Amino acid sequence: MLRPRLMKHVRLLVLTEDLPQASLALAQTESFHPDTRAPLAAALCGQPAHDYRDAYTQAHSRLEKIAKLIALPRFPVLATVRVVPYPELTELNRWLGEIWDQVSRYEEDLRRLDDQDRLIREQEAALVNFQHLDIDLKLLRSKTRFLDFYVGIVPRENLRRLEGAAGLAGHLLHVYMQGGDHAHVVIVGPASDTQAPLAAVLHAAGFQALAIPADLDQEPEQLRQTLTARHAQVGAERQALHERLAAWSDPFHERLLGARRTLLLAEPLVTLDPSIRSSGHLAHLAGWVPAQYVEALSERLTGSLTLPFELLARDPLPAERRLVPTVPVKNRLLQSFAVLVKQYGIPEYGEIDPTPLFAVTFLAMFGAMFGDVGQGAVIAALAWVFRVRLGRLWPFGLLAGLSSVGFGLLYGSVFGYEEVLPALWMSPIRDPILMLKLALGYGVVFLTIACLLAIYNRLAIRNWWGALFGQHGVVNLLFYLSLIWGGLNLSRGESFGTAPLLLVVGALAALAGFAWRHLEAPIGEKVLVVFIETLETVIGYVSNTLSFLRVAAFSLNHVALSIAVFTLAEMMGRFGHVVTVVLGNVFVLVLEGGIVMIQVMRLQYYEGFSRYFSGEGHEFAPLRLRRGPAAP
Repeated sequence: MLRPRLMKHVRLLVLTEDLPQASLALAQTESFHPDTRAPLAAALCGQPAHDYRDAYTQAHSRLEKIAKLIALPRFPVLATVRVVPYPELTELNRWLGEIWDQVSRYEEDLRRLDDQDRLIREQEAALVNFQHLDIDLKLLRSKTRFLDFYVGIVPRENLRRLEGAAGLAGHLLHVYMQGGDHAHVVIVGPASDTQAPLAAVLHAAGFQALAIPADLDQEPEQLRQTLTARHAQVGAERQALHERLAAWSDPFHERLLGARRTLLLAEPLVTLDPSIRSSGHLAHLAGWVPAQYVEALSERLTGSLTLPFELLARDPLPAERRLVPTVPVKNRLLQSFAVLVKQYGIPEYGEIDPTPLFAVTFLAMFGAMFGDVGQGAVIAALAWVFRVRLGRLWPFGLLAGLSSVGFGLLYGSVFGYEEVLPALWMSPIRDPILMLKLALGYGVVFLTIACLLAIYNRLAIRNWWGALFGQHGVVNLLFYLSLIWGGLNLSRGESFGTAPLLLVVGALAALAGFAWRHLEAPIGEKVLVVFIETLETVIGYVSNTLSFLRVAAFSLNHVALSIAVFTLAEMMGRFGHVVTVVLGNVFVLVLEGGIVMIQVMRLQYYEGFSRYFSGEGHEFAPLRLRRGPAAP
């Protein structure tokens, strides 16, 4: 399951007139990922599907604009699969152009009503700023020879200071509305040739002027009633327009639905257009196909094409590895984990697919850090109840909850109670040192597997030196395991050991020598770089191993939080005890559950993926015929 699915590069030579039928056959197999590279043969330079694509693109654009006004299913059921010839496509494009010319008149009327509605809403929004200022707004908008008006908002914390400063400048400040952190004010004062002093005061106080639209020429309450009436009028006009449009379009509805089906049938050839090259009557297209489907693809083409064709398949070349798509995980339970893996990247062709390993290690760490039968059951139940809303992620939540239940049985914890069920093993708080040792042991195993996968990925692409001396390669792994060997000797009260010491020193020397040989720089710089890289190797492996102590730390923290909740609950009465326990469990589920999730993801991405997973591949996206929902 970890190994990538083998791919073949296939080349198809068909007669140009058979291209539409070939494209449908390829789309029906859903196993052909187009290769857009031009063939090596210089004679194959024609692009026979360009005119077809141009007609399709224009017709599709017109139908999409029509569908914004006339409801059409996006993917109607295709009862029959047939070739759409170019003349039929051009005729459909012409007819859709005529329909759009008529529909566009309704669109213009609807756009006019939308503009009116938007203007009314803007006026209503502006009116909110003046709803408590019960005067004719024309007076504030009109400038006089003797008075200046300023209407705007100011932070409430600056209000007193602004009022004092305005008074010194001979102006009066009136607060007509306060809400939140701001106050709406009117500042009135004698007109002056220069407003520089007051302008500086307003700027310093954070004053923001409110523009008074020209249409607000009535008192606020009267204007509000006017705008409400205009809203109703625009709504009635829009409803009547939609009814006229529906009555007009009803005779064309079935033909428009047929146009949607026709374009779906024409889509595969258009999608293949960048991959098709031709010379005279001969057309060439290439792509990537999973090795197990090549024979089925050949059989489909043989049964679909009436004219001769040639299908050649070969293994990908080493130089093509970055071009080969990666087939995603198909397992239903693993697909939710594949979504999280995809956030880091897509495996390159030839790399190990980390999804199965990610699923197992994620569930193990989450359950160990958040082990509780009751809380895990809640997580699983919520994932099941909201499975429709969660989509592909609901199995992830279900399995995470079940993992928590499993470890809860080991710990003997049910909603924090440790006396309800007998522990199959023990509570983490009973032996914290053992939990820390187990976490470190798990970390060593995890990092060792990550290094082995990194070595395998490099060997798969014949990067021999990288597999041996590269980061997390064989020599790195030898150093790490030797360091662990010596560390275990020290933990038993013994010396580090001669054999592990020689292996550690030898591995570091080999890494330093390899780096020295391949580094082009002055002597002083080479010494500094090699020393830093060697030191980083030592510190990196030690710190990465210690990172897994968080698995034990959060398992202990989970128990400690439960103890804190029950300590508070014991201080309450019977009702308070129940409320405290319930709210405490909700707090643990939401806060600690989220933190544990983040910590597990951090260990997976940083300690795991960064070692063996490049994430620079691209996903297998086969040519498909979008048929819509299955017919009843």
